[in-house]
Amino acid sequence: MKKFLFADLDDTLFQTLEKCAVREGLEPAAYYGDGSVCSLTTPAQRAFFTFASEGMTVIPTTARSLDAFRRVDLGFTSYAILNFGGVILLPDGSIDRDWQGTMHDKMTAALPGLQELAARIDAWADDTGFKGRARLVEDAGTPFFVVVKDPGKVAANLLPIEDEVVRPWIADGRQDYCVHRNGNNLAILPTSLDKANAVAWVTGRLRREHGEIITFGMGDSRSDARFMADCDYAIIPRRTQLAKLTVEAL
Repeated sequence: MKKFLFADLDDTLFQTLEKCAVREGLEPAAYYGDGSVCSLTTPAQRAFFTFASEGMTVIPTTARSLDAFRRVDLGFTSYAILNFGGVILLPDGSIDRDWQGTMHDKMTAALPGLQELAARIDAWADDTGFKGRARLVEDAGTPFFVVVKDPGKVAANLLPIEDEVVRPWIADGRQDYCVHRNGNNLAILPTSLDKANAVAWVTGRLRREHGEIITFGMGDSRSDARFMADCDYAIIPRRTQLAKLTVEAL
């Protein structure tokens, strides 16, 4: 029976230098557009990736865009799920056009709300002196979500935006949107944009291709929990948002 691991990337299989608990034996795993190192792996992460790759097929399941994913140097060979599930790549690297057509229609319908919220966030920033701005993330010709980061990388500075702008806006009749918050990353997504939906789509294709399979889900954040729960087994790296909410909270 074939085994497949749906794995988040950032803060799961690698992370930035600031988040590396161990500073020895680090190796580059992802790069910025200018070629400089963005993220690194620890010896333990490389050992796990080798172990996983020998016994199962690893399928990246990430919020990264197509461009950012192509700057990851781990050598994936199967499907890939990008943009919180908005884009699926086939094993040959091409975009799954059937899935893309469905998502494009859903995201186009959600776009006016995202634009309205982005304008509200920027107006709040102008009023308060916050230096960050809302950014609408688009990829493969499709708008997906809004993200805000603090330029000074002080995650606590995002709390007022979430509490004073985003959550009241959602509560005021916009239940078709949700918040993903992890560190210095505040993202607002249409609820139809979910890694779990894309994992279910790919799992269906895998079962048609291979018959009965076993699936594993691995991730670090709250936004990964749904797709991990739909897999046969779940793997959570320690010292992560999801670990603190689950196994470390016991």
